[in-house]
Amino acid sequence: MFLSVIFIFLFATSALASLSETYNDARIGYLKAVLNNDRNSEIKNLKILISTGKKLNKDIRKYQKELKKYNGSINSVKKIEPLKISQNKRKENTKTISKPKIKNLPSNSNYTIKSVEDRNNMIIIDFKTKITKDYVKFYEKREKDAYQDVYDIKGNFKDAYPTKLSIKGVNQIVIKQIDKSTLRILFEDKTNLKTIYFINNNRLVLKVLGKDNVIAKSSAKISKSPKVYKPGLNRVVVLDAGHGGKDSGAVGSGKKMYEKYAVFSVTKYLEAILKQRGYKVYLTRNNDRFIKVRHRTVLANKKKADIFISIHANAAPKSKVSKLQGVETFFLSPARSSRAKRVAALENKSDIRKMSGSSKKAFLESLNRPRITASHKLSIDIQRNMLYSTRKLHKDVEDGGVREGPFWVLVGAQMPSVLIEIGYITHKKEGRRIFNRRYQEYLAIGIANGVDSYFAKNP
Repeated sequence: MFLSVIFIFLFATSALASLSETYNDARIGYLKAVLNNDRNSEIKNLKILISTGKKLNKDIRKYQKELKKYNGSINSVKKIEPLKISQNKRKENTKTISKPKIKNLPSNSNYTIKSVEDRNNMIIIDFKTKITKDYVKFYEKREKDAYQDVYDIKGNFKDAYPTKLSIKGVNQIVIKQIDKSTLRILFEDKTNLKTIYFINNNRLVLKVLGKDNVIAKSSAKISKSPKVYKPGLNRVVVLDAGHGGKDSGAVGSGKKMYEKYAVFSVTKYLEAILKQRGYKVYLTRNNDRFIKVRHRTVLANKKKADIFISIHANAAPKSKVSKLQGVETFFLSPARSSRAKRVAALENKSDIRKMSGSSKKAFLESLNRPRITASHKLSIDIQRNMLYSTRKLHKDVEDGGVREGPFWVLVGAQMPSVLIEIGYITHKKEGRRIFNRRYQEYLAIGIANGVDSYFAKNP
């Protein structure tokens, strides 16, 4: 009898753990579906969250509310049933059923884009309906002595051919309707342009970064005090140089090649660049001192920061020292991949807390979808720009990608937050690079450009 009770207890505990894992997997799946605008996956994961959440006594009202929105639209579609024709009357009905008459529509009603114009160093495209990121495809080309940034936009514009676009400092901007459903806007210049885009309801804005100063110089003859565009105005950023003091972080092969020194140097470069661009910047540490992980976001919350960035250097296990390299950007999430867990374990080491059941629960409850979504967007912009900048010096810089990770340093932040790994200190070549002043500066420039890009897309 006693053994039976133990068996039932163990079975129930195992089932509960399995159910919790399914619930957490569905939360991540739901987030990814929202980010990828995948409606079917959203609905699937919402149903799992609701069914498992009920069994786990979770508050599932917000998931039920979201699913109800989809059910409303699904039900409204289901009410429109196809015309039923019985087998016996198929022939005679075929004669009587005729195609509905379509009224003649205005000649320009099939054009989905209302207007395209250049204004204030931007190309502004207004659509007739609300658009999403799926409407835009971007790629870069190299043509002889010129660089091209190409945007293929889902839509058609009546006046594509006669419209001419120009931005001071850009050699040429071409607008062309390449087929019935694709409008192309191409930027061409002798220098490699940095273009970005952002979407606001039915408006798409294409912007060229770094050309504002060109405009300011060209107008200097007219105005003695030209206005210089500063993307960071009214933005607060808190930067966290990882480790410090008694916590040296990861260690390289050379003398005093400690992570705490490399990341502090990159952080100081980044601070200077962001301040030049108008941002208000605060550092969690201004010297070589130790700060507990859970205390690092206190400053960010106190200063009501718009974003929080923690900067670190990675380390590989002995068996992979010669293989693992590359820059990575992490955003907070209950990670599943073994690599993300390994990296998080290294960075969480200085925190005395253990990942117990209660702390895991508190960790999961601290996450909210809007903050994770915003952090993911920030990490994508930073990773892309960091790669673009560092590859100007070294073409072989490896893309470690954007990843999810359970980093304690990000848990307390009440704003979008990311953790950057500037490279592997344990890699023979990359380890030396991250202590090189010029490389550190290029890392900082890339991160700063990523910050600019994030705020431009998410005003």
